[in-house]
Amino acid sequence: MLDFKPVREKQMTLAELCQDLTEEDLHRLIDEMIDTQLGLISQAVDEDVVFIPVDSEAYDPYASNESIVSLAWTLGHVIVHTTASSEESAAQAANLARGVVVETRMRYETSWETVHSLADLRQRLEESRRMRHAFLNAWPNEPNLVNTYTPNYPNARPRNAIMQFVNGLAHDDSHLNQIKNIIDQALAARSKQPVV
Repeated sequence: MLDFKPVREKQMTLAELCQDLTEEDLHRLIDEMIDTQLGLISQAVDEDVVFIPVDSEAYDPYASNESIVSLAWTLGHVIVHTTASSEESAAQAANLARGVVVETRMRYETSWETVHSLADLRQRLEESRRMRHAFLNAWPNEPNLVNTYTPNYPNARPRNAIMQFVNGLAHDDSHLNQIKNIIDQALAARSKQPVV
């Protein structure tokens, strides 16, 4: 998998990280990320999907209502969030590669309240894998790598199709420790429960 730490620590730009990547690499990176996430949840059981962890840093300024702004995210919530973000980046990248001007977000997120089981999580991850490969397969034979999109936040730099696609993977990567932490907390909570 790509190492995003140098980019996060501003020792390398996203452009530098992506400079030698090919479409074939992007297909491989999709599978590596989804397989990593599936591996992280491999010890989980259905009750872990809705387990509410302790998260002192929980803060979602984009929450649908004020009552859940500081709500710790469940495993189901994190998975639907990360997959939605990567799919959005993949959709934008496909349009950029086709020479289409991208000026807005293209996001749809499955409602995390509808995700209750490990089967739901696996289905969401596999669906996301299929969708990301499909967006990448929509690139023309000679993708437009001059066309760029600049996200609407301070200090954002323009991104071409490859960079925007990889940005989705970077977002996934930024949640891997959160997924691991939720699983660890859920396993610890289960180990303290009396066996019936």
